[in-house]
Amino acid sequence: ADQTKILKELEADLAKFFKTLEATELRVFLNGPHDQNNCILSINSGAGGTEACDWANMLLRMYQRWAELRGWETEVTDALPGESAGIKSATLLIQGENAYGFCKAERGVHRLVRISPFDSNKRRHTSFASVDTIAELEENTTEIVIPPTEFSVDTFRSGGKGGQNVNKVETAVRITHLPTGLVVASQAQRSQHQNRATAMKLLLSRIYAQRLDAAKADMEKFYGEKGSVSWGNQIRSYVFQPYRMVKDLRTGVETSNVQGVMDGDLDPFVNAWLRAGGPLKRMQGVKDEEE
Repeated sequence: ADQTKILKELEADLAKFFKTLEATELRVFLNGPHDQNNCILSINSGAGGTEACDWANMLLRMYQRWAELRGWETEVTDALPGESAGIKSATLLIQGENAYGFCKAERGVHRLVRISPFDSNKRRHTSFASVDTIAELEENTTEIVIPPTEFSVDTFRSGGKGGQNVNKVETAVRITHLPTGLVVASQAQRSQHQNRATAMKLLLSRIYAQRLDAAKADMEKFYGEKGSVSWGNQIRSYVFQPYRMVKDLRTGVETSNVQGVMDGDLDPFVNAWLRAGGPLKRMQGVKDEEE
């Protein structure tokens, strides 16, 4: 009996050790300049009307659950509801250690196959939603400076369930970056001042990400790796019917526990992507799928 007890304790210790080892090992892969930053994750529904808006909403919930499991905090800074269900787009601020480092694995197009709850003929539908991730930069960052003449600020009333103040006063803020046409909005905070600060952070982060992408695209002309950061890459497929399977097309990682994934069990996909070298191997799985 004592031996069995000791064995059980050893097994538990070993499992704990491997978990710590894995976490330490993954930190080594998170060596990008902003990997330790908070992450601004945005979701946009693709073609497919109500069906796609519902899928975007499901993804938002999935990322909120995943963040919760990892001990990160989330806040929806801006959301555009769909006409009859779900969301057309949403911006989620994820705050926590290495949030951007892990979240960048999710950038790309996510495909859903299921029997649509919105179709009276119960046909199978394919829906797409794209996920973009950028690192949050602080407003006082020296890495990027925008002259005040380059942006315009508008205020509007917040939508959604308002308190005494929210829907009467124009607390929500929209900032437009005139040279690029980038638009960011924040309506989650209580005051106009807080929303302006949040929107400014979003704008700085977006412009920085856009400049990085442009630099990366220039580099890829020389290296011949086409489109590793383009929106057209389908990175993961979620099939609910006729069979149940979530498969990552970059790493080949798959599971039939669809409900677990939708409840935030994303670590196996994200960790595999980091181990595979992230963007360097990104296109391989997509090419295999197409063949």
